[in-house]
Amino acid sequence: MGGDRTGHIEMSKLTIALTKGRILKETLPLLEGAGIEPLEDINKSRKLAFDTTSPDVRLLILRGVDVPTYVEFGAADVGVSGKDILMEHSGNAFYELLDLNIAKCRLMTAAKADALPKVGRLRVATKYVNVAKAYYSRLGRQVDVIKLYGGMELAPIMGLADEIVDIVDTGNTLIANGLEARETIAHISSRLIVNKASMKLKHFQIEALVDAIGMSVNDLAGLADGG
Repeated sequence: MGGDRTGHIEMSKLTIALTKGRILKETLPLLEGAGIEPLEDINKSRKLAFDTTSPDVRLLILRGVDVPTYVEFGAADVGVSGKDILMEHSGNAFYELLDLNIAKCRLMTAAKADALPKVGRLRVATKYVNVAKAYYSRLGRQVDVIKLYGGMELAPIMGLADEIVDIVDTGNTLIANGLEARETIAHISSRLIVNKASMKLKHFQIEALVDAIGMSVNDLAGLADGG
């Protein structure tokens, strides 16, 4: 790298914020394919920051809703976040560079299976308040959005809401609670996001990371397709 300023920036520590849970489980093989592995077993540790086999890369393990904030404010250079969280996040201080094609699901509306479509103002329960307001506004529907952090399926059953907006994977949880999926708002997968300032200051390092992870995504997709 020599002693020039560009080389110093390129080799500075790169911080990647990862989303715990299912996304983390599916992200780690992509990082491994890119030559980045945590030096400790993340699943057996209570730590939230990990050094890796790549000496200039460290990992942070966060709640999904916090990943865009860490990236937006530069506490992390790069992040992996579900598209649903990115849609809900109001900041714009990062780039969305890569669809990782993992943790796929749908963001949907749902209601009681035996409920007729309601005419007039709707009550909608969701943790995706911004997304819900924008969606129903596009439909020309007036709604009262009720923010919940969990137990979404109970809201229509207990009369708290007419509909919910939530992530749907298999749909089994909805069915088990007497609900049915209605309209798809968006198809969701996990995305690689990058802080705008980091993209300038650590351009070569981030570009190499994105290329390596992109190849890892393609390799795993090929294995999944039997090729």
